[in-house]
Amino acid sequence: MSTRTVDIPGNVLDALKKFRFNNRKGNAAISVKIIKNSLTMAVDEELTDLSVEEIAEELPENAPRYVVLSHELKHKDGRISYPLIMINWAPSGSPTELMTLHASSLSYFQEIAQVAKVLEVRDGAEGLTTKAVDDRLLAN
Repeated sequence: MSTRTVDIPGNVLDALKKFRFNNRKGNAAISVKIIKNSLTMAVDEELTDLSVEEIAEELPENAPRYVVLSHELKHKDGRISYPLIMINWAPSGSPTELMTLHASSLSYFQEIAQVAKVLEVRDGAEGLTTKAVDDRLLAN
């Protein structure tokens, strides 16, 4: 018997798996939302070939999202890698009920998405920048 508050349907799991194993260059993201009425998650949108700032502009200003981001990271030694990071998009103007569901499912979604690093963004597009993502990925 499951004690999860919000379920992740098979189509979302499949989309996450496909996203994780897609060999791409540049930035890409998959945004997942919680549907309050059914207590399930759904893919909101997939974004490719956009800067981190452009991805931030595409996210809703008043609704939380889990965003898995494949980010082009330029290392100081010249290497380029494409690590995954999870963005916990939780703008301050979001409805309380959605924020509560979002917060209660965060660790479960992080485990399912198999992403180790999480960047919390509460102040909207201004908080999701290339510098913020780079700083989080390069932090020890």
